[in-house]
Amino acid sequence: MLEAYLPGLLLGFGLITPIGPQNVFVIGQGLTAGLSGAMWAVMSAGCCDTILIVIGAAGVSGLLSAAPTARIALLLAGSVFLSYLGIRQLRAEHGRLDEQPPTKYTAGQIISRTVSVSLLNPHAILDTVGVIGSAVTAQQANSRAVFAVGAISASWLWFLFLAISATRLGRYLHGRALLWFDRISGGIMIAFATAFLIEFCRTLAQ
Repeated sequence: MLEAYLPGLLLGFGLITPIGPQNVFVIGQGLTAGLSGAMWAVMSAGCCDTILIVIGAAGVSGLLSAAPTARIALLLAGSVFLSYLGIRQLRAEHGRLDEQPPTKYTAGQIISRTVSVSLLNPHAILDTVGVIGSAVTAQQANSRAVFAVGAISASWLWFLFLAISATRLGRYLHGRALLWFDRISGGIMIAFATAFLIEFCRTLAQ
């Protein structure tokens, strides 16, 4: 069992750990909403990754590769949505004073934003559905489920680690420190949105 689980776990960690909109949002909730709020983001992001990996393991990765228009649509949608989130992060900071508490979202808002960041990120979909899905289907039939569980475990463990770490760090960050995190996270989202737009244009030009 471990012979199939550990490779799946390592592949999952390799794809989930690089900084991206999903990770930034989970960290942000840990800093501003505490562990209780961050756990909504963890559960939402983990469930999204689980669904996408299962979909990929079911063979949809091949369909995604055969449908270039789907990738183009994902790139455009991801660019628009991340631009919206990034601009909101950058604009929200201007009215925040050091003595004001950071903006907190309700559980429903956290869930909806996490789901949006997860499912409107084309690279995340291509990683989970495409790369992990293809890796799962490449395993022997009796090892595929265990390999997929390993990849799924990586997502849940990583998001939980981010939430707990950010919550502990958030105890020492206030005012301008959180304001700077808003600036950085907003800038990261705008950067990803720009990268998706450039990739979208290049794909159309091909």
